[in-house]
Amino acid sequence: MLSQAENERLTSVTPGTPGGELMRRYWWPIAATAELSNHPTKAVRVLGENLTLYRTPQGRFGLTGERCPHRAMDMSYGIPENEGLRCAYHGWLYDFEGQCIDQPAEPPNSRFKDKIQIKAYPAEEMGGLVWAYLGPDPVPYLPRWDLFVWEGVTRSVGTGVLPCNWLQTVDNALDPVHVEHLHNHYGSWSLAQRTGSTDWTQTAGSTTPELVMARGSEHRKIGFDRFRYGIVKRRITIADEQDENWRVGHPIVFPTMLRVGGAYQHTYLIRTPIDNEHTLHVRYQVTVPEPGKTAEPQEVAPHRKIEVFDADGRILDDSVPAQDILAWMGQGTIADRTLEHLALSDVGVIMFRRLLEEQIKVVEDGGDPICVFRNADEARYVELPQEKSVFPDSASGTANETTLNGGDAEVQAVLKP
Repeated sequence: MLSQAENERLTSVTPGTPGGELMRRYWWPIAATAELSNHPTKAVRVLGENLTLYRTPQGRFGLTGERCPHRAMDMSYGIPENEGLRCAYHGWLYDFEGQCIDQPAEPPNSRFKDKIQIKAYPAEEMGGLVWAYLGPDPVPYLPRWDLFVWEGVTRSVGTGVLPCNWLQTVDNALDPVHVEHLHNHYGSWSLAQRTGSTDWTQTAGSTTPELVMARGSEHRKIGFDRFRYGIVKRRITIADEQDENWRVGHPIVFPTMLRVGGAYQHTYLIRTPIDNEHTLHVRYQVTVPEPGKTAEPQEVAPHRKIEVFDADGRILDDSVPAQDILAWMGQGTIADRTLEHLALSDVGVIMFRRLLEEQIKVVEDGGDPICVFRNADEARYVELPQEKSVFPDSASGTANETTLNGGDAEVQAVLKP
């Protein structure tokens, strides 16, 4: 278990806190590109700050403060222009660095505008998402993680706001053994309640059974490796150590991105901290066309809203992704880790929290944490491992195992003989 002070140190993302300063070293997805198709401005909240995202007529993205420094007008009602965002009230225009460059009602020779600045941060579009960096200069490169830059694939984006802290969502990613109960046992029981089935022990575990392990395939062994971008998660169920689930595994990219999937479908789950008690959950899916087929061209990746509650206000639990959200939100807005009793199967959770504390200390000592890219060539394309998946831009066409430790997990737990 953690002390209350330790829990706050790891979970807080507000400016000036240890965790908040770490999180400001990264680029974060803050909206789907498609969300600005119908209207070019959007109010957003990121890392405890209220901001305004906008897209100019030329397609450039900017991120500025919530309110105009003149009379505190809401900037989400502003007019995007090629030079920046113009306030709807009196027309004050702010460039992408936040400098006021025009005040229509002031004398032409006035220098007053030179004294006016609004908060502003860099924003870039990549792969159907808009990304923002809220940290100190110099600004690191936005890393081109493989799925965001693959060509000839089909993309889709789902987003939802969750009333819980970001760390609950990532703890779950380091906890593979919840599949047996949450997705199989509980999932079967929940489905039976909805369908009126009396023998729920024989019910399929989910409305998306392809994501659920068959009964009898409980985890026998789990393992976790540190690698240059975070942690690789491995598992053995009905197979052995030659299986890709153990030999390759799949990554948790520090600090909050999980890669899952298989065969021709790939998924990134990214959790952007909105504030200490809210998280933007981004589900980013890429489908690689099967041999002999081509993907339909997309002008922009379609966006859908991820629903969290049903008509009665209960947390949805009718699919594997919904059951995960249930587990995250079911721990409260910020999980009270002083009440925890971690067990052998929680070795991945423990490993991640130690990594998180380690990287907080790196920032406190003035260094760059992992996954901060200062080299343009390194950031241009970053391929990640994934078991049983097709990689169209990889030289081999399959998962890149050279970044790993050859299946020899740094931390492992034997759960069943």
